[in-house]
Amino acid sequence: MIICIVGKSGSGKSYISKLLQSFSKDIIHLDIDTISHEILTIPNVYKKIVNVFGESVSNIDNKTIDRRALGNIVFNSVTEMNKLTDITWPPMQPIIDNFIIKNRNKVLILDWQLLLKTKYYNMSDLTILVTAPYNLRMQKTMIRDNINEDIFLTRDKASFDFSSYEFDYVINNDYSDKVKEKVKEIYDKSIISR
Repeated sequence: MIICIVGKSGSGKSYISKLLQSFSKDIIHLDIDTISHEILTIPNVYKKIVNVFGESVSNIDNKTIDRRALGNIVFNSVTEMNKLTDITWPPMQPIIDNFIIKNRNKVLILDWQLLLKTKYYNMSDLTILVTAPYNLRMQKTMIRDNINEDIFLTRDKASFDFSSYEFDYVINNDYSDKVKEKVKEIYDKSIISR
């Protein structure tokens, strides 16, 4: 079983994933953001990114991508984000595919803001949209990513908008007991019963 969890930055996708995992050891979570960060360390990906976006996105001393500098470019332009996706998505897909194949007898949670645009959304058995109050998302993202409010606002404006009609469930996440109850209800109704 494949579960796709999507939502804007700071909405609590990983939190919801961990709640689901707490109900069964057969539920495995893949945070695709982690893969997208790891991909940046591959030498040919690093080289392509520097060729497309320039030396300003490189920590030249240790041949790594300065994710903040790259983010300042791609979060301000759909065109630039598409350029980055064209470079990073091809090496990401086999990693995700292998994860799915390796764990095909488990319940797999794929968690990523952009899943809706991938084949994995159509492959999924269950889709969950996680939303959260704007101020809560902003606070969590600023702390997690060590960014200021202006950077968060820029990123948030450039992020994907979701329609709740495209999902099996919508969780309005405020980290309350009601959210935990909703996740348990989803587990009981749509996961354990399969």
